[in-house]
Formats: sequence, structure tokens, C-alpha cells
Amino acid sequence: MMNKSLRNIPPVHELQRDAMFIKLRQKYDVQDEVLTVHIRKALEGMRSDIKKGIVIDGEFAEIIWNDVENKLMEAHQNRLKRVINGTGTILHTNLGRARLSREAVNRVSEVAANYSNLEYDIESGSRGSRHDLVEDLIKDVTGAEAAMVVNNNAAAVYLILKAFAKGKEVIVSRGQLVEIGGSFRVSSIMEESGAKLVEVGTTNKTHAKDYYDALTGETAMLLKVHTSNFKTIGFTKTVTSEELVEIAGNREDVMVYEDLGSGVLYDFAKEGIGDEPVVQKVLETGVDLVSFSGDKLLGGPQAGIIAGKKKYINHLKQHQLARVLRVDKMSFAALEATFRAYLNQRPTDIPTVRDMLQSLKEIREKALEFITAISGMDSFQADIIKEYSMVGGGTMPDVTIPTYTVKMRHDSLAAHVLAEKLRKGTPSVIVRTSGDAILLDFRTITHGELPDLIKAMELLTYRG
Repeated sequence: MMNKSLRNIPPVHELQRDAMFIKLRQKYDVQDEVLTVHIRKALEGMRSDIKKGIVIDGEFAEIIWNDVENKLMEAHQNRLKRVINGTGTILHTNLGRARLSREAVNRVSEVAANYSNLEYDIESGSRGSRHDLVEDLIKDVTGAEAAMVVNNNAAAVYLILKAFAKGKEVIVSRGQLVEIGGSFRVSSIMEESGAKLVEVGTTNKTHAKDYYDALTGETAMLLKVHTSNFKTIGFTKTVTSEELVEIAGNREDVMVYEDLGSGVLYDFAKEGIGDEPVVQKVLETGVDLVSFSGDKLLGGPQAGIIAGKKKYINHLKQHQLARVLRVDKMSFAALEATFRAYLNQRPTDIPTVRDMLQSLKEIREKALEFITAISGMDSFQADIIKEYSMVGGGTMPDVTIPTYTVKMRHDSLAAHVLAEKLRKGTPSVIVRTSGDAILLDFRTITHGELPDLIKAMELLTYRG
């Protein structure tokens, strides 16, 4: 029986003469060789199934062509897709974190579509340095003596440790040995860099004396890590940046480096949102270097920004790893636009800052517009309710921001089914679920996204 089934599988040359071969070649604009590769894979799959004892119902040729077309459709779909974020989590790590400002998007588009002076000095007509492109902007915004950019903040931490503490001791509070996303730990990064970790204090309490007692002739650095993705409350004590600078004292061979993680340039605490350290204020304490992310609370592209004293930055620029960890022209274009918004005192041009500061009135207006638009759809019951948004992205773990959500139920679809259908639609809509309902948080849904969101609901009503 198995041998008979195997003999019934059409050969490649027969399928190449089939009308479907020409139809799929034209429909998906593929070369004969590419289409033949897909046919061979489909045939191999069918043979494997038959040998496993799987009974195949239907015409073999039809099944093969269906398999081939599904593979062609999959190959022609973009893997990186646009998503409407209805979760209310502003910096959703799985959804790409910070959205870029309109100006940043325009700058990326302009630079990507044209040649640029990435490493060319237009004034002198000679080779330039990409480090110079945004350094002055970063200096003007943060007050640092110098600055440079690498791929992300983990890369910044690694480069700094490798450049200044390889084979030497780095003192860090035990309560600051954090683990960031993807199981990357500060201690592991330190180990990879060749630096020797010296833990001081306890999980909840570290005193200045702990650092003084740990100082030796082998000490290269006092490291302070901002615990941006968790909070320790209760009986706690940490050593401030000012105290670390004082502890380092006149030791020219001991530097103070602070990993700020999130990269706050706008003082959200003034608006009653969290208590994240502001980059400018930390640099004013006299620390030698700070590093922070570009795509978190800063609101720009993925990047690691290193700022601080010129002598240290110059050393990092010359390090061999600077080339390994460098960023491309599009990241520089987005960073330039993002920092310029801060410099021009227009931080709300940046979506992350705008969404953080968005008023309840604005959010409710969007929710009302949506409710009004779907009011004629009999399948849905929707109400506006007060809820809370999260900041996300491993930042401000204890901060929630009041918001308005639309709580929706469907006549025939359970909440998890409704959420799945929205997720798998085009564009994909990601929501929260609560009991038998889904929640759409309008803090992270823009006015411009409302037509597509409404269309997604109409399609659900039509399909049932």
C-alpha cells in the first residue's frame, strides 16, 4: 500500500509542465529554479508522511500545489510587521519599545534613500568620524564633556568594563547585580569583559564604608547600576553618586561609572511619574561616565549612549571594540532628530514622552471616538472604564499611570478567541484580556490608528 502511494506521487518534470507552474510563477514573480525548489520540498514532505504511515486523502498534485503556494505566500510576507499596541504598555519590549518621532522617521528615510556624510568631512573634503555626528547634540542636552554611541546599553557596559577594568577589580553593590531582558546579567557581562567583580554590602543595604573597605591597589572602578526593572523597598540603603565620587577621591586610577539603563532626559518626577534619575543631574555629581539606552525612556532608536569626561570617551573611541559595536547611519539619523527635540525644548514631539504625559481627557476622547464608530456593530458590547497603563521596557517597575480603556465583549467569541483574531489580523492588534472581555488601552493607540482599528472590528463582525 505504501509503495503504491509513493508511486502515485507525480514527478518534478510532470509538475513543471502543469498549468499551475506557470500560474504560480507569474502570481508570485519567482524564477523557475525557485519554484522548483519549493516543489521538491513539498514532494519530500509527502514522501516522508507516507513512509510514516500517514494516509493522504485527495489528489496528490492538488495537495502539492497547495503546499507550494502556502510556502510562496509565507515567503512573500514581511516578517517584521506593523502592530497596533492596545495593551497600554508604552515601552513594550516585545512590540519594539519606543516609537520614533515623525521627524526621526523623516530623517531615517532621507538618510536611507541617499548617500550621506557618515564618515566624510564636507568642510575639509577628507575622511570624517561617525562619532562626531551626534556628539555635540548629546553634550548640549546632557552637559557632558564628550559622548559616543554604540549598539545598545549592554554593549556600552561591556565596552567600558573591557576598556578600563580588564584584569582589574570593579566594586559594585550586591543589590545592584541586576538581570536585564533575555537573562543577561551585569555579573556575566563583567565576567566576559575580563573585569573582576567585587561585591559589597547586602541585597538591601550598602554603605559608603563597604566601598572604602573594598578599595585596593587593584581597584579600577566603582560601578553604580540603576535598578530600573525592580524596586527594593523597606529597610534599604544605597550609596549615592556624590558619595561614590567622594570615595574615589583623588585616586586617578579609580573611576566612577554609572549605568543608568533607561536614559531619562525629561524629568518625569516633576509630573508625578516615578523617580528615575535624570542623566543631566547624574553627570552634575561628577561621575566620570554614564551610559543609557536610546530606545527606552529617551524615546529614540536602539542605541547605547556613553557620556562623560573627555579623556575617557576619547579612549573608548580608539578601542578596537568601538568598530565592532558601532551603529549605522539610520540610527544616527534617528538619534539626531530625537536629541534635537530635547535641545529645542520639544520633548512631547517624541511619542514615548507624549504618551507618558498624555492627559486623561485626550485618552477618553479617543476612546469615545472609537465607541461611537462601532456603536452600529451589533456583535459588540463596549464600555469605557478607568484602568492603569504600564511604562514597560524594564523601566519604572512600580509606576502605573491612570488611563481609559474600552472593555469589549463579543456575542459569540470568547475573550481569548477575540484577542487571537485581532492579533492575527492585518494590521495586528494586541490587546489585554480581563475575564470574558478584552481591554483596549487608548494611551498607546493614536488618533491615526483609529481607522485601522475600527476596520479590524468591522472585519470581525463580517466574518462572525
